[in-house]
Formats: sequence, C-alpha cells, structure tokens
Amino acid sequence: MDPIRRVRKAVIPVAGNGTRFLPATKAMPKEMLTVVDRPVVQYALDEAREAGIEHIVFVTGRNKQAIQDHFDDAPELISSLSRSGKTAQVSELEAMLPAAGTVSFTRQQAPLGLGHAVWCARDLIGNEPFALLLPDMICHGPRGCMAGLIDLYNFAGGNVVGVEQCPPEETYKYGIVGKGDAVPHGFEVTGMVEKPRAGEAPSNYFLNGRYILQPEIFDLLARQERGAGNEIQLTDSMLHLSKNQRFHAHPYEGQTFDCGSKQGFIEANVALALSRPDIGGMVFESVRHMVLTHESRIQAA
Repeated sequence: MDPIRRVRKAVIPVAGNGTRFLPATKAMPKEMLTVVDRPVVQYALDEAREAGIEHIVFVTGRNKQAIQDHFDDAPELISSLSRSGKTAQVSELEAMLPAAGTVSFTRQQAPLGLGHAVWCARDLIGNEPFALLLPDMICHGPRGCMAGLIDLYNFAGGNVVGVEQCPPEETYKYGIVGKGDAVPHGFEVTGMVEKPRAGEAPSNYFLNGRYILQPEIFDLLARQERGAGNEIQLTDSMLHLSKNQRFHAHPYEGQTFDCGSKQGFIEANVALALSRPDIGGMVFESVRHMVLTHESRIQAA
C-alpha cells in the first residue's frame, strides 16, 4: 500500500459572478460580502488553516481584486489604528494575515464551471493531494469541517468528501453519496449521484462543499466534457475517479450554511452572531422581538 501523502495545499475557487446577490455584487465580489464582521471568504481560509493547510490557492476572475487586497498587508490602516490606540483591532488584522508566500492567485478567464476552476489550479497544486473548499458554504460548529476530513484522510488516504444529512424528501437538491462500511471519522462511499430524482437517492447524505482529492482529478478534468449548465462539472470527474480510487465521507457534526443563497446568507449571519459572546445576547433579544412582532402581524391580518 502506498504511503499516505500529507495534504499541504488547498484550492478556494472565487471566480463566480454572484448574480443572485445583485445589485450588491455589481462592484463587490460576492465572497467579500460580510457574515457578521468578516467576509465570506475569510471563513474558508480560517477553516483551512485550522486543519493544518500550509498554502492556499485562490482561483479568481474579473473584478476580484478586493479579495487579494483583503489578504494583503495594509500598513497605512495598521499605522492609523496604532496611533489611535486600537490595539485589539491591530492584533485581529495581524492574526488574519497569511504569512508571506502562503497564498497564490490564478485566473479562470471564462466561467466554465467548478470543475474548470479546479483545473486552473493544477500547476500551483502539482502532483500531490489537495483540499478544496467552496467559500459559499460556511461550516459552523465547535470544529471546522476540513479538520475532520484531514483526520479521515490520514487514516484512509484516497479521496474524502464532507457530508451532512438532509431530510429524505430534499435529496433532489444536492449531490448525494451512498453510505458504505463505517471507518474511523466516517464511512466508505459506495456511489455518488447529482440531484437524484425522488425515491432514487442512495442515502440522505449530501456533499457540503469540502473535499480532499488526489491529483489524478486534473487529468480527468482536462478531458471532461461539459455537463449541466454547459459547464465542466467536478462531480462528473469525481465519478470517473471513483472507478479506480477509494472515496470516503466525513459526516460533519456542525451546520453548513449556503451563503450563495439569500436565505442561507441571512441564516449564517443570525447563527454566527448568536454564537458570539460579545453580541450574542443582544442579537437574541433583537431577533426574538422581531419574530414575535412578525407573528403578531400575521395573526392580526
């Protein structure tokens, strides 16, 4: 059995146009929309760093300069905050700044889908396994989802996907995996189906936007024909890869919010605000008052 190679790098695709959030994203990358007080993309990078990832590859597109600026030094701002005695803000900004040489950016010139975005990172990843985090999906819990994938990968090797359970009647919305034998930190994947029709799902475990993939995926993506939406779909190449390589799934014990949808974005703001010791109590009272007021209006109508 070949030795398990350590996962050192992660890909975070940020090239999407964010049309579901127009007009807010007309001049701002959707990944820079804030959940509480941090942009969406910051949560993905922090999760990767928590899992021990050493190098992040962002796949960007047009009008994404703000993302690069966010992860760059800001000496004027730091100097201004320091002069004002705002040491807490200075410490927070310095802590979130990636170390020099640990972040790379490459461009996806055409919107050809997630599979194509991953393929665009091939030269920066090289011939080694890598993590993939979809930044629209914010994983919220005591521990980041990617750390659990790393635990499972270090035991089983191969390819690993993050999953969560959904109501059986909602499996048609997601990519669903088949559940096989249990292993430490997860289970074997017996199959993958993208948005199965009612009654045809192999389980109710859905892909939550966290992956560890072997580099052979790049050759498959290079040959992959366009699928749904006339785009190169990552799931199609994963299905081909699963014919020759093992896949395991790590069930995440927290909750994932799809910040690519307005509902998920609002839910993420509320949930993460409620979990904050500095503002959670005040937010709870505000939300409680709004809900009670809304219910009263509905009953009176």
